[in-house]
Amino acid sequence: MSRQRPQGFISESTLRVRYAETDAMGIVHHSRYIPWFEVGRSDWLREAGLPYSDFSAMGYYLTVVEVGVRYLKPALYDELVTVRTWVSELKSRELRMEYEVVNARDERLVTGFTRHVCITHDGLPARLPPALADAVARVNANEESCQKSG
Repeated sequence: MSRQRPQGFISESTLRVRYAETDAMGIVHHSRYIPWFEVGRSDWLREAGLPYSDFSAMGYYLTVVEVGVRYLKPALYDELVTVRTWVSELKSRELRMEYEVVNARDERLVTGFTRHVCITHDGLPARLPPALADAVARVNANEESCQKSG
């Protein structure tokens, strides 16, 4: 799994590691990172102006069809971690999101991705609605203008 360089708008979601997410050694269990990716994905959509609840109300779901995770360093109990999330690929029916989990010292702990296919509430494949493509274009354009002026 190659590491994507963050491009465009990056959402940051900060979480505190809960005891229930760790093993007896106080290390976050490998399975707990996937729900953290979901937090990052939901926050990214909300910050882009299209909360997932609105997307669903349009008659669509983004079903997960692939997940990849690379574990670099463990997160620990009671540690603050930040999930950085961005869109790396947008196709007619598909979306790929990238994730990077870092600790308070900005050490990279985990990288990963999820790939989603758009489906209707009846479970049929569908083109991504224009509202999603518009949201991606809008926040990425804003990010580019901020980088040029900063």
